[in-house]
Formats: sequence, structure tokens, C-alpha cells
Amino acid sequence: MEQRNLEKAVDIYARLMMGEEIRRDGGANRTLYEDYTSNPEVYEIVNMITGRLNLQLYEYNNSLFLTAGDGNRVFGYSNEELKRLMGLRYNKELYLVYFIMYQVLLCFYTDTGSYQFVECVQLSEVLERVTKHLRKITAELSVLVQDEVEENSFKAIALLWDELPLSNVEETDVVRAARNSRMGMTKLTLNFMIEQKLLLEAQEHYYPTDRLRALSENYFEEYRGRLYEILKEEA
Repeated sequence: MEQRNLEKAVDIYARLMMGEEIRRDGGANRTLYEDYTSNPEVYEIVNMITGRLNLQLYEYNNSLFLTAGDGNRVFGYSNEELKRLMGLRYNKELYLVYFIMYQVLLCFYTDTGSYQFVECVQLSEVLERVTKHLRKITAELSVLVQDEVEENSFKAIALLWDELPLSNVEETDVVRAARNSRMGMTKLTLNFMIEQKLLLEAQEHYYPTDRLRALSENYFEEYRGRLYEILKEEA
């Protein structure tokens, strides 16, 4: 192993961990992208480091993206950390946010059998999908779920969604992120996805970033989880 290649690999890992972009047309980090894609030893070292730390490194559209692996308690968020970060109080609120995130992701697909994305989505589309899919799932719980825990979880999410008003009485033209309405919870989720560099927003339209696409086409293909399975079954 050459010392120079080790230094390049560590530099790539460090910059990704600090949130910097490494892409073919990415200015100062462009040479690091070339090192990763054209130097086999650098490639191997970077993937060894990320693999040992339970991190996933994906290449998409001439860019590199780093994310925590499944169950990573060091670099990923725990449920309690996410609740504090998003200003949530109860687990059922967090599970509802997870469900909304999945629906946002599915909104971008025009075909479940391919990775064709629609250009953008609006908050109203997400609201409609969440309501529709929760009603369908709760109507077919006996068929879809595997145990009582799953059944009670979906019932709690659906009940919370039904109890929330569509909007807060104080909301006018501007939808504010909040826990007290369906629109507010959806906006809260969308804002979080923007902060995580998964979405871009322009004039109340939400656009998928390359990071979201990379995760969609790689991470969720490997770590689909039960929610993915249930949504696929009832689609």
C-alpha cells in the first residue's frame, strides 16, 4: 500500500464526513473524485474504511454520497435524537414522519418497476398519498401485517393522522411546520428532508436532489425494511 494512496483515501473519507461534495465537476475536490474512480487502491481503501464503520458510499451522476449503514448508532440518528431534532414528543409522531418520508419518496416515481423520477411534487400531493395509503393499509391490516406490534403501530399512526385537522386555524397562505395539523406535519417532514439535502424547494415545489436519487437507487434497494414490503404489497 502506497502512503500517497492512503492519504488520498483518508482525505476522501474526511471530506465526505464533513459534508463536502466530491464530484467530477466539483472544483477543488474534482481530483479526489478522479482518484476514487481511477485508482484501484484508493477505491479499495475508501470502501474498506466506510465498510468497517458501517457506512454506505454510493456513486451517482459523477458524484459520491456517504450515508450511515443500517442500524448505525454512531453516525446515524436514534429515534430519540430524531424526535429532539424535529421537535416531536411521541413515538407515534416520529413513525408518522417516517411514513410521510416514504410517501414523499414514492411520489417521485412514475413507475414502481424503474427509477424514472417525476420532476417535482407539491405538499398537496404528499397529503393525498399519505391519507390514501393509510386508509388502504388500515383496511387490510389482517392481511398485510405480521404481528400485533405492527398492527398497533399502523393503527396509532392512522389514528393520529385522522385526529389532526387538515390545517391550523392560524395558517393562511403560508404553511408552517408544526405538529398540530396534517399540513404542518407534512411541512415539518419536508423541511427535515431539505436540511438533509434530500430535497430542494422552489415556490412550494419540491425537487429530488442527486443525494435522494442515490439513496433511492442504492440504499433502499439493499435495506428496504418492513414498511417498504407493506407498501409494495398494498400498492
